[in-house]
Amino acid sequence: MSDRSTDRTLLSVQDLRVSYPTPEGPREVVKGVSLEISRGERLALVGESGSGKSVTARSVLRLDSEARLQGAVRLGSQNVLEMTSGQVRRLRGARVGLVFQDPLAALNPVKTVGWQITQPLRLRGVGRREARNQGVELLERLGVADAARRFDDYPHQFSGGMRQRVVIAIAVIADPELLIADEPTTALDVRVQARVLELLSELAEERDMAVLLITHDLGIVAGFAERVAVMREGELIEAGDVDRIYGSPSHPYTRALLDAVPRIDDSPGRRLSGVSGPAPRRSAVGKEEQ
Repeated sequence: MSDRSTDRTLLSVQDLRVSYPTPEGPREVVKGVSLEISRGERLALVGESGSGKSVTARSVLRLDSEARLQGAVRLGSQNVLEMTSGQVRRLRGARVGLVFQDPLAALNPVKTVGWQITQPLRLRGVGRREARNQGVELLERLGVADAARRFDDYPHQFSGGMRQRVVIAIAVIADPELLIADEPTTALDVRVQARVLELLSELAEERDMAVLLITHDLGIVAGFAERVAVMREGELIEAGDVDRIYGSPSHPYTRALLDAVPRIDDSPGRRLSGVSGPAPRRSAVGKEEQ
């Protein structure tokens, strides 16, 4: 029985706490994060390196075996934190796809890209020929020239931008409801960054697929996401519509992040602001601040 429902809320994270064992005892790195994503919505989770945004995203699929997770992560009516390991494995790729930051590290160097793209379909019983046809069609859709021939190439034969397209193909070929994109453009030049984000946006709209974009780069958020949530030191400190957050941020840390972004209308020689000092105390953050 499908868990797809008429309720537009797809992912609901409630009071998520994540800790890791250390010689000095458990260390909490995500501290009571709550957020929601609706079907077809694009939400950006932003913050500095070490803010806990990637750990939060990885917790949705329970990717870190050493992490201790508390709270609730609901995909539809199911609480992922209460699933068995087998149930979570079946969730990955089928209902939730994942695009990693480093496509070369995410790909198996001794398997062809075609083999890797078709695995999510083959594991679900799709025949070899049909899986190949769907994989080639998707690569063509993602802008890989001569896709039928390149299908049997290996990852090292692709450029960084093309490898990221392959990783996207692996993540979306099984038509997931949610795509988690963890810093998907960090290693790419600006032109390729823009094209990758454009492709993700097009795929999300065509498939009514929600996207959780993890990034430290506020410069790419405004043109992609509908809502943004800001994290610092494991806490969610501000969330809301992109226009509201960018136009009138309510939190000093959010204002500092925005001031650190270069702008096309900057005067020559303007010094970018830095972000320093301890994290301010958290304010209550719901799905969206008005």
